[in-house]
Amino acid sequence: MSVRRGVFVQGVLVESYPMVPPEAARGSVRRITEVGEEVLHRPSREVIRAGAEGIGFGSPELSALVDDMFLTMYVADGAGLAANQVDVDLRLVVYDCPDDDGVRHVGHIANPVLDQLAPAGRRLLDEGEGCLSVPGAVMDVPRPDRAVVRGFDKDGNPLVIEGTGYFARCLQHETDHVDGHVYLDRLSRRERKDALRQMEDRREHVFARRLSKAAELRG
Repeated sequence: MSVRRGVFVQGVLVESYPMVPPEAARGSVRRITEVGEEVLHRPSREVIRAGAEGIGFGSPELSALVDDMFLTMYVADGAGLAANQVDVDLRLVVYDCPDDDGVRHVGHIANPVLDQLAPAGRRLLDEGEGCLSVPGAVMDVPRPDRAVVRGFDKDGNPLVIEGTGYFARCLQHETDHVDGHVYLDRLSRRERKDALRQMEDRREHVFARRLSKAAELRG
């Protein structure tokens, strides 16, 4: 299997890493929820220690969910995915996303919280943004060019993930998801209508591409 060199995995630089992480090889594809479904429009509940419900830090169920989210993200050609996008009410995200320097960042983070960064030393970038739950639509969304997210890995160990450029946008986008927001919420009414129109026009094409990618990954 081919590898890319100089990859940040869970915020730590490694010399090489597979193009498709091992999580995806263990995972199963799940249906991606779409804008309008209630689970996307309410804050997700925090991941806690595994209890009676079974899923929680250190549990096989949480590890399996991470695996499924990775595979589902790759099938959909995404750079990030939140648990509520696979209809699971948990503050959990996965990502495989480059920054503006082409450096790849791969990982997962539970209970992500964005640091409030001082305006000095950061820029607001108004660039194209899409969402797997708004299939086919791309709209310009202003976001800061830096992000710092704090949370935990699937075993409950603390994490601090920093990103710039496109990766910063990804971290902010996915944290929005677990807070119950989609990127359409950041648009004007006219822009939102435009995005939904794009979705209607391109949705079937997107789904066909996902089916093709799923077959490719299985092969």
